[in-house]
Amino acid sequence: MRVQDGVRAALPLALGPLLFGLSFGVLADAAGMGAVAATAMSATTFAGSAQFGAVSVLDAGGTIVAAIMAAVFLNARYIAISLTVASIFRGGRARRLVESQLIVDESWALSGRSGRFEWPILVGSGLLLYVLWVGSTALGTVLGDALGDPDSLGLDAAFAALFLALLAPYLRGRRAIQAAALAAVITLVLTPVAPAGVPIIAAAAACFIGLKR
Repeated sequence: MRVQDGVRAALPLALGPLLFGLSFGVLADAAGMGAVAATAMSATTFAGSAQFGAVSVLDAGGTIVAAIMAAVFLNARYIAISLTVASIFRGGRARRLVESQLIVDESWALSGRSGRFEWPILVGSGLLLYVLWVGSTALGTVLGDALGDPDSLGLDAAFAALFLALLAPYLRGRRAIQAAALAAVITLVLTPVAPAGVPIIAAAAACFIGLKR
């Protein structure tokens, strides 16, 4: 298996990150970040939900500390995600740190479809998604006025469909289906009352405990 296989695996998902990146670029530009800062944020953070959360806090007049805390909460799920794939990374510490930057929800899900995590799939899909994300962010900052309101892109529905498609290959057997249903219920119950990021962590923890029994 080669890195190119990972790139090909991610091609059907390319439209989602492209639109999401454009939307982030528009939002960041409207918040006064500017093209350079917004693109640099995407290049170094590469985490859509955390970036949207941080920029939204700043745009509403919040402090840098509040924006960072929002991003940390929204990215907390990557602690669990990274632990599941840590063993597949190769080479020294510097190389592992660089490659771990490519861990996002989509690359993680694609790399584990065979039942075990595949390094070429994670890296290949992550590379494609990274290029799309950074490039579309830069484009969004330039085309902000022409694109208008980011909500008009319909990203809520598009990303719900994207993650359902990523989930489908994992729903093998009754226990997996029960775990997914439990995660959905926990997320729906906690979302209105818990801080951002907490519902996802709680749902993941409950699924992990349930599947280990």
